[in-house]
Amino acid sequence: MKQLHILIVTTFGAGFSPIAPGTAGAIVGCVFLWAFNQIQIFPSYPNPGLFIGLIIVVALIGIYATNQLEREWGKDPSKVVIDELVGVWIAMIFVPFTWLNLFLAFGLFRFFDILKPLGIRKMENFKGGIGVMADDVLAGIYANLVLQLILYFL
Repeated sequence: MKQLHILIVTTFGAGFSPIAPGTAGAIVGCVFLWAFNQIQIFPSYPNPGLFIGLIIVVALIGIYATNQLEREWGKDPSKVVIDELVGVWIAMIFVPFTWLNLFLAFGLFRFFDILKPLGIRKMENFKGGIGVMADDVLAGIYANLVLQLILYFL
């Protein structure tokens, strides 16, 4: 069971990247979004219900798996990147899939995730997997809001 938790929290090993594991996790999230689009089940636009449900399920599984490894790995270790996958997915809710939109969602999400403005850093104060996930969820929400504004005005 521990190996399954490791596979989940590292997002299929992306968290073991020696360079920018968080970015690697977000890239895996983008690859999933591309795959969803390729098999024509990109669920974010115009009906995001399935996509939002998937995000919630993956976030809850990520929180649980992170909690299982926290005692051994410590608080919010860099190899836990399932939260980056969830964050970049949130950035794409209600957004039509295009390469430009995906690039903007990725960039905006990483901007908010790295700098942690507007209360994002405070989300890390929650204990366990919730704290690990909460800051990236909020970063994804902010990225989505900015992307929505960009799309509206363009």
